[in-house]
Amino acid sequence: MLVLGDAHADDPDNRRALFAAYRDADAEVALQLGDLLYYDLPIPTYFIAGNNEDFDTIDALRHGRLDSSDVTNAFLLSDEAVEIDGLRVAGLCGNYAPTQFERPRPNLQGERRRHFVRGDVERLKTVEDVDVLLTHEAPHGLPVAESYEVGCEHVDGLLEALDPDLCLVGHHHEHAETTYGDTRVVSVASVEKRYYRLDPETLELSSYPTPSA
Repeated sequence: MLVLGDAHADDPDNRRALFAAYRDADAEVALQLGDLLYYDLPIPTYFIAGNNEDFDTIDALRHGRLDSSDVTNAFLLSDEAVEIDGLRVAGLCGNYAPTQFERPRPNLQGERRRHFVRGDVERLKTVEDVDVLLTHEAPHGLPVAESYEVGCEHVDGLLEALDPDLCLVGHHHEHAETTYGDTRVVSVASVEKRYYRLDPETLELSSYPTPSA
C-alpha cells in the first residue's frame, strides 16, 4: 500500500513528483494525507482534505454529488472509516481553527471550509475498530520543526477514543515520529521528498526517495 504526504500537485513540478512516486511504488492502492490539489489519479487513492484544496471539489466528494472528468480514483475519507487491504482506515479532514470549531459545517464558507468542526470530530469518535487514522492536524508531542507549538487537543481526543495502531499525519512536510498512548504517530514527508509503503499485515512503514520525474 502506497502512502503519500502533501502533494500540492496544482504546481506542475509537484504533479510530476506525485506521478513519479506512483510509478516507482507500483502499488494497487494509496493513502494520501491532504493538500492533494489534483484529483485525476492513476490508482484508487483514499485521501483526507488538507488546508489547501479545491474546496468545491472537496464539497462535491463529501456529499457524493461529483460529476467531473477531472476526478478519477480520488476517494475522500471524511469522518468515516473504510476497509482497505484488510485495514480499517479512518480520516479527519482539514485543520483546526478555534474561531470555527463550534460552527455547523454548512456555515463554513469559502476558504473556511478548510477547517474541521466539532461535529466532524464527534462523528468520527463513534467509528469502531480503527487500525489507521489519517489526520492533517497533529496530536501533541510530534517533534516537527515549526515556529509554533504543534499539537491539537481534538486530535489527541480522537486518538484516545479510537486507539488506532497507527496515526499518519500530513501538513508539516517532514518525517517525524512519536507515540501517543499505544498509537504510533508518524508525520509523513511531502511527496517531492519521499513516498512510503505500508505493509497492511504488520503496519511496517518504509520510506523511499521520490525519483526525479
